[in-house]
Amino acid sequence: MSTAEAAEHREEEEPLAGDDEDTGAQVAPIVRLEEVAVTTGEENEDTVLDLKAKLYRFDKDGNQWKERGAGTVKLLKHKESGKVRLVMRQSKTLKICANHLVLPKMTVQEHAGNEKSCVWHATDFADGELKEELFCIRFASIENNRLFMEKFQEVAESQEPEEESEDANAAAGLLENLKVEEKETTTEKKDEEAAPAAVEEKDTKSDKAEESSSS
Repeated sequence: MSTAEAAEHREEEEPLAGDDEDTGAQVAPIVRLEEVAVTTGEENEDTVLDLKAKLYRFDKDGNQWKERGAGTVKLLKHKESGKVRLVMRQSKTLKICANHLVLPKMTVQEHAGNEKSCVWHATDFADGELKEELFCIRFASIENNRLFMEKFQEVAESQEPEEESEDANAAAGLLENLKVEEKETTTEKKDEEAAPAAVEEKDTKSDKAEESSSS
């Protein structure tokens, strides 16, 4: 056998370096990732409306509209209390750009000159504190804008009886507290006015007694 034939024979017998071999070895993962339950805060709510849109808020200082984000706007009804809130998250970051209750006195109106947009006032909690905001939302179609306005108004009207009753009770309680505080303040004021008068009368009687003894 020639040298060339011997070399070719060895190449046929030896496994190629690129071939995958099953060695049976098992490599344990360096880091074990535990499954984490993710909560959205919407578990106890039913979705009334779910639409894609772009949200703006009016900046009073700059006197202009500023974009809050593009994403999904939802109307969520709580399963127990029946209260409905509006929540909107940005599509990529899921950051909340609107979060407020839909109350009975709220109204939504079509934005002047744009049939795909509407505006409304709300006390919003998206930034972690209550703020009075003027919102404008724009949809991809006129139909979606009308659907949003109809559902928003429908929800606001459905909340009216319960909300008005709660507001009335809260107002009555506040007035009652004011009356109590006013009563206490009035009593204290009368006592303060009576005290100097009593001291003055006492001093007058003492002076008269001294005059009588001198004479």
